[in-house]
Amino acid sequence: MTGSDGTGSDGTGAPADRAGGTGAPATVWFDVEDLFEYAAANRRPSGIQRVAIEILRALREEGGGRVGLLRHDPPRGGFRPVAWASLDGLFERLTGAGPTEAGLTAGASAPSRRKSSRPPGGIAPEPAWRLRLRRLVYRLPPEARRDALRAARLQGQAAAAALSLARALARHAAARLAAPLRRPGAEAPRADAASPDLASPDFASPDFASLARPGDVLVVLGAPWAAPDYAAMLARAKTRLGVRVGLLVFDIIPIRHPEWCDPGLARLFRAWFAGVLPLADIVMAISRATASDVARLAAGSGIALPAPVLVVPMGSGFTLARAAPAPAAAPAAGAAADPALAGGYVLCVGTIEARKNHALLFRVWRRLLDELPRARVPTLVLAGRVGWLVEDLMRQLDNCAYLDGAIRLIEDAGDAELAALYRGCLFTVFPSLYEGWGLPVTESFSFGKPCVTARGGSLAEAGGALARYLDADSASDAYRVIRAVIDDPDGLRAWQAEVARGFSPVAWRETAAAILRAAGGR
Repeated sequence: MTGSDGTGSDGTGAPADRAGGTGAPATVWFDVEDLFEYAAANRRPSGIQRVAIEILRALREEGGGRVGLLRHDPPRGGFRPVAWASLDGLFERLTGAGPTEAGLTAGASAPSRRKSSRPPGGIAPEPAWRLRLRRLVYRLPPEARRDALRAARLQGQAAAAALSLARALARHAAARLAAPLRRPGAEAPRADAASPDLASPDFASPDFASLARPGDVLVVLGAPWAAPDYAAMLARAKTRLGVRVGLLVFDIIPIRHPEWCDPGLARLFRAWFAGVLPLADIVMAISRATASDVARLAAGSGIALPAPVLVVPMGSGFTLARAAPAPAAAPAAGAAADPALAGGYVLCVGTIEARKNHALLFRVWRRLLDELPRARVPTLVLAGRVGWLVEDLMRQLDNCAYLDGAIRLIEDAGDAELAALYRGCLFTVFPSLYEGWGLPVTESFSFGKPCVTARGGSLAEAGGALARYLDADSASDAYRVIRAVIDDPDGLRAWQAEVARGFSPVAWRETAAAILRAAGGR
């Protein structure tokens, strides 16, 4: 196993060979198709998309013009290069750089109360029609509810696919009209692979085969699990173009813990991983725990890895939000605007799904309210979209009016809004049962806020000595740990000072540089 700085056994993390054997750095290509597919159906990134966006932002600066982007080319069964500018609007939309409509809800509170509610940063309330629709869906019997959610998801995907097709046809037609006329039989000019600056705004997108050279590396960075025949696409790129394949693994939870996943995703991921892992020439992971999981899975499946799994250092914080910090008075003003938050709040960031263990927090806050005066119980703010396998939890929250407003739900918050929530909270909680890394833990530290978390998967790697830990399987232990923090405000202030002194944030450019070293691109 390699160290958390992403280095290999020689201490560099870089392979011995280079593109074409000339000693020149290889061009490193990153498959970004899944980001476009995700953005077509979702307003905000989940963990994998968050990491991919931050790494790509850093790669744009670190790559020196030798880092390229690829989308899929289904008619040819391969890939096509795209310009970096194609990601600009996508990044802005997913991270909320522009105007947003993120929502704060207070369960079944009256509309007038929802309208007056504002979290730190001034997030607007969730539209009433979305609240009514969600409550209607969650009142259906379980079988009908699953069908309704699946139908809504498929309808959204179909609409997004139709829009994507229309845009692709329009781009194709525009390209045909703009292309210079050639005499019949004349060959198209072949691009010089050594000359294009792939980071240039003037970069045009010829066929991938005209740019790729033996020794180049195609890195699978995100989550292209739904791409049909993806392993076959990679195999063709290896055999026809001589490129190597790099794979960054976030986690293998759908294989190791399918009980926490949508069954369709578990089947899809297992088949995808079984096809792609044997093709990988470079395997990277975002934590030592994930690297161990991959190594064990490969050994148990009879897959010979080309080298030990490389562990790349994980960045922390939001590039956009940290580039423009909010005024120091903003969190206090936002909290004071909402009486339920004026006494302080505890923040939990992450998709509302079974694995993240929000049900444990619901039980803890129920007991806190039973045993303490309401004024002593900080509001629990859940920031994340509603995912799978939480129908019962959402019904329970709705039935008790989100513990009469003691629990708040914020969906689709942008980067600036999440930054305001982190800055304004007392501390954060993240009781996930298993993680490939644990972004909310290091995000919390990057804003100077303590975090109570669990130890599942790599969470102890992310939290280190600065976090406090609870047993994710025990509501009694979780209550004990969280109650101890709430009851000791002086101790909490000392803990916060310890986080501010002791946390050393990892810049996303360090993550990008480690990936480039592993791929031989610098």
